Parts: sequence; structure tokens; C-alpha cells
Amino acid sequence: MAYEVNGDTIEVDANGYLADLDDWSEDLGKLIAKNEGIDDLTQRHWDVINYLRDEYINNAGNQPNMRNMTKTMQKIWDEKKIDTKVIYQLFPMGPSKQAAKIGGLPESKRKGGY
Repeated sequence: MAYEVNGDTIEVDANGYLADLDDWSEDLGKLIAKNEGIDDLTQRHWDVINYLRDEYINNAGNQPNMRNMTKTMQKIWDEKKIDTKVIYQLFPMGPSKQAAKIGGLPESKRKGGY
């Protein structure tokens, strides 16, 4: 399988994750999101995606768990309490995996939880 975006063919693995992290772009992220059933990426979607990308790229391949995601989004969104349901509403197929796929990151081997 491959994606076609801006005249380029982008290779992915059998599960739809990018073969090369450097091939990612926001346009590709939008296309992957559509294929994942997310038609419009809001600022909140991008906040989660960018957080995961930053952690992976700039923190030795770290793939945050849901607890860390919710605590970080709580700070970014300046809200007193965010539960996992809020993030699952953005990425219903699982925030760790679906947001990572849209963000061009490798598939998380995490099973979820804390």
C-alpha cells in the first residue's frame, strides 16, 4: 500500500504506517486522517499529533501512554480536568495508534492503559 500526495508516492507498511518518518507532511497527515475516518483535523487533533511527534522525534522514540497524553493536553488546552474520553472522541480507534499513524510515526506496541 502507498499514499499519493502532492505528486509523490509514500510507502507504508502492511498496517498503513509510514515506512520512512521523513516522508511525513501535514498534507499526508490529512490524507491519512481521511482514510482513518477523520474528515477534519481540528486544532485539538493537531495538538495531540504534534505532541506525539515531538515526544517521538525529540525524546528518544518516546511513545507516551494515555495518562501522559491527557495530562499534557490538559496543560496545552488550559483545562482543569480532561479524561481519556475527550481524546478518544478525537481519535476513536485509539489515540496512541491512530494519532501516531496520522502523525507519520511508527506503530505503537503499547496496549493502552496507564
